[in-house]
Amino acid sequence: MKAGSQTAPAGPVVLTGAAGRAGRAALPHLLEHGYEVIAVDTQPIPRPDGKFSGVLKDALRADLTDLGQTLEVMHGAGSVVHLANIPAPGLQAPHHTFVQNVTMNHSVFTAATLLGLGRVVWASSETTLGLPFDVPPQYAPVDEAHYPHPESSYALSKVVTETMAQDFARRSGIPFVAVRFSNILGPEEYRRFPELAWPDPHARKWNLWGYIDGRDAALACRLALTAPLQGASSFIIAAADTVMPVASRTLMKRVFPGVPLQESLDGFQTLLSIDAARQHLGFEPQHTWRDTLDDQGDELGQKQP
Repeated sequence: MKAGSQTAPAGPVVLTGAAGRAGRAALPHLLEHGYEVIAVDTQPIPRPDGKFSGVLKDALRADLTDLGQTLEVMHGAGSVVHLANIPAPGLQAPHHTFVQNVTMNHSVFTAATLLGLGRVVWASSETTLGLPFDVPPQYAPVDEAHYPHPESSYALSKVVTETMAQDFARRSGIPFVAVRFSNILGPEEYRRFPELAWPDPHARKWNLWGYIDGRDAALACRLALTAPLQGASSFIIAAADTVMPVASRTLMKRVFPGVPLQESLDGFQTLLSIDAARQHLGFEPQHTWRDTLDDQGDELGQKQP
């Protein structure tokens, strides 16, 4: 089913993880597009500057591993964009990461079902696809079929949650949409590419040189609220290009020789396929590091085969 102009469920959108990297981008984006938002986090939530057509109804602090608190902050909502989680492997103890993430996700999913929300959009992860690719990918660009290959307790927490989403969607009839975010970055990080990413192609092989601009992560969340989907769906959300000023075929041949490549792979095309997100969400990335560093990237690209 292709993305259309389906209307978002009536009522406010609960945005969890509103103080996090993705949440700080999603909050003003939703407000700009007229949504009434209930922002939730365990940390203080920065209030976006500017005038918006939407309304920040509440900014609440809550522990979403507690079902009672989760029910309270989601009461009266029409949908939820659930971005709250320990956001990456290696930040906290592996067991704690798994338990916290799965418990939090189950609590939000349970509350959404008990309250009869119209849509659940939630942050899964590119790590479910095999990151950090110590074992080379089976093919590239990697797509939704390259799943599940969790290599950390964090990735496993997302795989378990995707399985939970299927069960909750089946029993409740509520659409659950997982957005498998690539590494969320922005202009500040782009300016460091020349020193941290470009000199050694192995430096960013761990996610096939992928990324997603924070503003485009927010766009994907909004599109997932209204895409005409049923059941539980999962979509890779990445930029249209890689972080490198070197052709994607060249990168793969240097770092992952022997991995089969799609015949259509061309230029600097992402190696984390976003074809499904384009088709089903209407997602098209609007931002690239090249907007910030185009001259430097062109110069380096001309020096490398």
